[in-house]
Amino acid sequence: MVMMGLDPGGRRIGVALSDPTGLLASAYTVLRRTTLERDLEALARIAREQGVECVVIGLPLHLSGREGEESERAREFAARVEETLGLPVELVDERLSSVEAERQLAAAGVRRDRWKEKLDAIAAAVVLQGYLDSLRYRRAEE
Repeated sequence: MVMMGLDPGGRRIGVALSDPTGLLASAYTVLRRTTLERDLEALARIAREQGVECVVIGLPLHLSGREGEESERAREFAARVEETLGLPVELVDERLSSVEAERQLAAAGVRRDRWKEKLDAIAAAVVLQGYLDSLRYRRAEE
């Protein structure tokens, strides 16, 4: 089952996809935000073309675990994604996903001036990979 991971921000939406086995998440693209309707159309197109069956969206939480304004925006966005794409949507804790994405870019030797164009998609892949790993762990426990 192919899953799509999203890291929605104010200016960009990072998009990641899983492989069909649900083992690995990979950065796919970064969408520059325009209007909500166009953003949703672009996500729907990717979902159709890639055979996506589930969407995982990062939920920004404070380090304490509490939700704030950004969390509320993510929940509203998730509701619109679910409504527009007609697919199940899971919200997952995205704390420190951008930090991990930066670490991966640095380790890969990507120049800092190129990070902005890749960071959001890699953060989406970090969030999606965490979700895939937790699914595998839960299945192993059952």
